[in-house]
Amino acid sequence: MAVQAQPTPNPNAMKFTTDRMIFQGDGSVSVMPGQTSEHDILNDLMELEGVDNVFGFQNFITVNKKFDADWDALTDQVKNTLEKYGY
Repeated sequence: MAVQAQPTPNPNAMKFTTDRMIFQGDGSVSVMPGQTSEHDILNDLMELEGVDNVFGFQNFITVNKKFDADWDALTDQVKNTLEKYGY
């Protein structure tokens, strides 16, 4: 299974799910503007133009985009980033 993008009730958020664990354990991780994470994948996602913040738990990452960003362009960039890490 490749990375799957799924819409959420929030039009500015998209959930990206993989068939493998990205984050071990029962805790979630998030990165807000101006923050960094011990998880390089989240830092790389925050570097993408249009990403506002990210949230991860086990086998998914939810990306929240900035209001003026376009999902058509951003979805492929997020998928490419996850695939770069082997997901």
